Amino acid sequence: MKADAEANFVAIEIEDGVLVATIDNPPVNAGSWGVRKGLADAMARAAGDSSIEAVVIIGGGKTFISGSDIREFGKPLREPLVPQVNAAIEQCPKPVVAAIHGAALGGGYEIALACDRRIASPAAVVGLPEVRLGIIPGAGGTQRLPRLTGMSRAIDLITSGRRVPAPEAAELGMIDAIADEDLLRHAVAAAKSMAGGKRRLRDMSPPVEPAEPLDEAKAKALKGAKGLNSIAIVLDVLDRTASMDFDAALAVERAAFDKLRCGEQATALRYQFFAERQALQIPEIEGIQPAAVRNVGILGAGTMGSGIAIAFLDAGYGVTLIDRTDEALAAGISRIRENYKKSVEAGRIAEGKAAATIERLTTTIDVDTLSGCDLLLEAVFEDYDVKLPVMRQLGELAGPGAVIASNTSYLDLDRLAEASGRPQDVVGLHFFSPAHIMKLLEVVRGRETSARALATALQIAKRLKKTAVVAGVGEGFIGNRIYAAYRRHCEFMVEDGASPEQVDRALESFGFAMGPFAVSDLSGLDIAWKTRQRQAASRDPRERYVRIADRLCEAGRLGRKTGAGWYAYGAVGGRRTPDPETQRVIEACRTEAGRAGHSFAEQDIVRRALAAMVNEAALLLEEGIAQRVSDVDLAMVNGYGFPAYRGGPLFWADRQPRAHLESAMDELAEAAGHGFRRGDLGRVLSR
Repeated sequence: MKADAEANFVAIEIEDGVLVATIDNPPVNAGSWGVRKGLADAMARAAGDSSIEAVVIIGGGKTFISGSDIREFGKPLREPLVPQVNAAIEQCPKPVVAAIHGAALGGGYEIALACDRRIASPAAVVGLPEVRLGIIPGAGGTQRLPRLTGMSRAIDLITSGRRVPAPEAAELGMIDAIADEDLLRHAVAAAKSMAGGKRRLRDMSPPVEPAEPLDEAKAKALKGAKGLNSIAIVLDVLDRTASMDFDAALAVERAAFDKLRCGEQATALRYQFFAERQALQIPEIEGIQPAAVRNVGILGAGTMGSGIAIAFLDAGYGVTLIDRTDEALAAGISRIRENYKKSVEAGRIAEGKAAATIERLTTTIDVDTLSGCDLLLEAVFEDYDVKLPVMRQLGELAGPGAVIASNTSYLDLDRLAEASGRPQDVVGLHFFSPAHIMKLLEVVRGRETSARALATALQIAKRLKKTAVVAGVGEGFIGNRIYAAYRRHCEFMVEDGASPEQVDRALESFGFAMGPFAVSDLSGLDIAWKTRQRQAASRDPRERYVRIADRLCEAGRLGRKTGAGWYAYGAVGGRRTPDPETQRVIEACRTEAGRAGHSFAEQDIVRRALAAMVNEAALLLEEGIAQRVSDVDLAMVNGYGFPAYRGGPLFWADRQPRAHLESAMDELAEAAGHGFRRGDLGRVLSR
């Protein structure tokens, strides 16, 4: 794009002596060079024209400025930069008012902070989410926000990166007023009311606060950092600049921003940002109109079905929840009501809104009511004997144009789709537990899934605010297949001498939310056990098979829900502790398998575990079950606790020496023995 074309991203009009600068950079008015140049030019014009009394900055379309254009962050930045735009706003002798609708986030909100007043529409949101992209506010956000909210609140807002709705933002001082109608008219009036005066935040001081709330805010931020370097760095910047001259403080902030911008964590998080958008680029559905889905029927009111129902209710759908018995249905209804009760008590949702949301839920044991639904989704027990009859029934009940979905996490979707009699209308919607909280949604495309059904599934995922990844049909699809290989090799290491707590500790130190054995205990060891039982008849007896988990299950040690699994918990749901009984089971199985046992260094555990993920991902790409490298990384970060700031297993692999990866693959092959399939690293590496 040419520079003169980029400069047209800001349109200028003069209205009753007020220069109105309208940002026009669809779809989200990202603060790219053309926006920055246009705003700088608008400030220069206002400063040099005596007929102009004031300036209003407003976004065209649906939003103000959604944030900086992060596509620019991996490259040398082109002037004017946001700090230079902000300096021009502050140096303009005329008052400047930000009229905010939609979102003012990151650099967009920093521009608003440089203005003399901030007027917002009731539905607007503001915030500084930079730390969640591995950077910090770099255009004065760390300096101007505390002058409005106080330092302790600013610490919370900056380190949480949360989007603050306009009513709360007004209470916190982040905006000056809410315009119920005609935002532009209110902003123009506010600008004229300032009578040429300026109200620059740089000229104010943060409110004086006692030490206790500041210390509490810092401690809370560090506790939630979980390996994200930007949190500690922004706290250090806030601390070091608290008593500095404003311009010197801005220089410290910018230096930290620039260092982080090109760092490994920020690069990984930007990669994840773009991976999420690329995952929705499916050539086969371009131009395909999704089905209109208003009413969703869910068969199965268990823990998963109830969670799925909550996800659809939260997104505004009408939901019909069905189970076979009144008792099962009552339990599902209770789970849903309890969820909204807790949300009200925590202040996440108003009581009236929660009640109105539940009103969109219909519950019944009459399965025929599904015939009126636009989407029919089964969430019944993960067993062919249960799911196949259900899919046949859904195929008979679904009306013309309706889409049928299965929540299966392992089973052959093509077999389920065939049972429906309408395989073209069937798509997999693999939710992760808890379904209303976990971000990942694997959208499984069967052999005969139509482009319309696939487009509908992706449209639903977007409305549910899920991170969608399209997968082909295969045991465990993308995520569970990779996780199964990862867990299997972790079990090999335990049988070979490592302890479950050592493996978990190593992987949690790397950044995983939980290690594989802690995860097994949380989800229940019986889930994977049932899968292994289903696969037993087809398992090659020459393949290595670790029996430790089976023995734990046979002893009734199913994890947290029974108070013991790989760990002991003292009480159901209690803190995990290493368990001598587990160690006895491990040693017995190790002896039966003829494994002598040896010690493992933590870095070797991490390398072996991640190599197992990389190898399985290479096989999935070869088989066409995963479409692209970034889809794999997206799935593992959003569904399996892989640290987002490390980008994903394949992003990690691409930054390792090739020789180290090949050596790790050799170790995998030796540990697994007969039947090990080695993936082609060329499929997952960019070099």
